[in-house]
Amino acid sequence: MAMNISQVRVVDPVLTTVVQGYKNPEFVGDALFPAVPVGVSGGKIIEFGKESFLAYNSQRAPGGATRRISFGYQGKPFSLENHALEAPVPREYQRDAAKVPGINLGTRAVNLTMRANRQTLEIQQAALATDAANYPTANKITLSGTDKWSNAASKPVSIINAGKEAVRQAIGVYPNVLLLGAQAFNPLKDNPSILERFKYTSKESITAEMLAGLFDLEKVVVGKAVQATDAGVMSDVWGNYAVLAYVPSSPSQMEEPSYGYTYTMEGHPLVETPYYDNNAKSWIYGVTYERAPVLSGIAAGYLISAPN
Repeated sequence: MAMNISQVRVVDPVLTTVVQGYKNPEFVGDALFPAVPVGVSGGKIIEFGKESFLAYNSQRAPGGATRRISFGYQGKPFSLENHALEAPVPREYQRDAAKVPGINLGTRAVNLTMRANRQTLEIQQAALATDAANYPTANKITLSGTDKWSNAASKPVSIINAGKEAVRQAIGVYPNVLLLGAQAFNPLKDNPSILERFKYTSKESITAEMLAGLFDLEKVVVGKAVQATDAGVMSDVWGNYAVLAYVPSSPSQMEEPSYGYTYTMEGHPLVETPYYDNNAKSWIYGVTYERAPVLSGIAAGYLISAPN
């Protein structure tokens, strides 16, 4: 009898725990697209309209009908992408070639592959979030002239507040997250009207945490990751954009209304059992990561283009 994939795969449980807990402050896409588990590699995205974000009156009179509500509906199709990378640990790094490397060397190897996997995911998340074509007309703005945050006359607080109000008008809830590309963050923190707000309370440089308090948001994060073309040309992953969004603080399932999610196969990312490669004279550590970022509630987002 043929074995299925789950029976054939042999997983290293210790190092799988390492990669599932992998964090790198350079990557911030999960602030907009938190990971939620799915049990299938394809299906329909559970999308959310205004009704999914609203509070409902659940009170009923004795003998009266119970109000029935539904959250989300089946939207566009999704298909998880299977990403897999390997990293070698040369036997020269250890004294006994027949012995599997210790946990420290194994951890270094799988963290190397996870960084590459997360970089790819970050690029995909940014491509979704910064594509103006994904947003309704009322949920986006392109700044120009004196509105640009790099212009001393601009008023970023007013622009952020207008974006927050646009989201509230669309879904009935204010956004709680602001993701800033590095190109947007730098002129924002140095804007004269922003500096004026803090001149009596702090002499330090403006931080993302300080901006979160100013804008009355749970979280402000800065996308600092860069990518390179095959020719070696570097560019910012998050570009010259800012994204306001409503994202639940601790999502546990994809049925909870949110701007976006990263649908992730249950148990992923995972580390395959390491094997020895005689030709490379190395132990090989493989990481498999099956996932796909999706926009599940675009009305819960607001895109600010060209702030710098």
